[in-house]
Amino acid sequence: MKSHFLFKEFIWLVNLLHCRKRMRLCDINREWLSTDMSEGIDLARNTFLRHKNAIQDIFGLIIECDPHDEYRYYLRNAHVLSEDSIQRWMLSTITVSTMLTENMSLSDRILLESVPSEGNFLHTIIGAMKRKVRISVKYQKYGHDDYSNVTFAPYCLRLFQCRWYVLGQFQRPAREGETIKRRKGLPKGYIEYFATFSLDRVKEIKVTDEKFEMDKDFCAIDFFNDSFGVYREEKTPVQNIVIRAYGLQRYYMRDLPWHHSQKLKSWCKEYADYEYTLRPTDDFIRYIMRYGKLVKVISPLDVARKVRKQLLEAADVYADIDDSENSNVKE
Repeated sequence: MKSHFLFKEFIWLVNLLHCRKRMRLCDINREWLSTDMSEGIDLARNTFLRHKNAIQDIFGLIIECDPHDEYRYYLRNAHVLSEDSIQRWMLSTITVSTMLTENMSLSDRILLESVPSEGNFLHTIIGAMKRKVRISVKYQKYGHDDYSNVTFAPYCLRLFQCRWYVLGQFQRPAREGETIKRRKGLPKGYIEYFATFSLDRVKEIKVTDEKFEMDKDFCAIDFFNDSFGVYREEKTPVQNIVIRAYGLQRYYMRDLPWHHSQKLKSWCKEYADYEYTLRPTDDFIRYIMRYGKLVKVISPLDVARKVRKQLLEAADVYADIDDSENSNVKE
C-alpha cells in the first residue's frame, strides 16, 4: 500500500483514540468499517498491530491495551497532543498535507501562509544535535552589514511565528562573584550561557568535530516556559500580567491563546480579563501593541506604562498628519 494511504489510516486511528479515549478492537473495527478507507473490509488484528507499532515509531504516540478494562486500547501519552509538542505538530502537518494532496483540483482556491523550511540548515543542525557536536555559524544580525562567526552547542530548535530558531549553548570563564554550576561536560571554573539565532539570518553552517556534553537536567520546554517567544532574558523577572480584551477580541484570545499560561480571570459583556505568567520582554510588548485599542494592560503598572510609552511614540510618527482631507504624508 502507498505510504500516502497508510499515513491517512494512522492519522484516522490516532484521532479516533484521542477523541474516544478507550476502545475495544471490535469497536475500532466498527468505526473503521464506517469509513471509505475500509472498502468494506474488516481491520484485521495484525494490521491494527502494525499500525500501532508504526504510529509509535513515526509519531512517538504509544497505543496500549488495558487487560483490566475489557482489553480496551488507549493513547498512553495522549497529553502531548494538547501541548506544543513535535508529535502534535507532525500529526497536524501530515493531516493537512494529506487533505491537500487529495484535493489538488482546488489548489488555486486554497491559500497558504509561507513557512520557511530552512531545509538544509535544519538537516545540518539536527545531525549535529544527534552527534552532540558543536556547529560554526556565519550569522548576520539585523542592522549589521557584516557577518559574525560563532561556534556553539546546538541545544534545541524552535518554530515560532513561522520562523525557525536554534538555541546555542556557550561557555566562558566565570567572573568574580558569579555562581558556578558544576556538571559533567562543563570545564572547572566555567559557566554556560545561551543565545538564540534565527535561521533566516544564517548564511552558512559548518559542523565541527568538537564534542559537547549536554546538561542532563536541561529541558527545552522548561527553558522557554516563562518566555513569550524565543527570547529568555534573566534580567526581566517573571510577572503575572493581566490583559483586558474588548469586544470581539475576547473571543479571538479565548480561542487562540497568546501563551500556554493564559488563564481567564473574568468575562463580561464588554470585555474579558486574561492573566499570563511570563517575562514581559520587548517581543511581548510589541505583540500587545499590535492590537491597539482592542486590548489594555491592567497590571502590573510598569508593564502598562511601557506599552503606553511605546504607543505614544508610535503615534508621534504620524504627528505631521492632520485631519484634513488634503493633508500629505511627509517622508
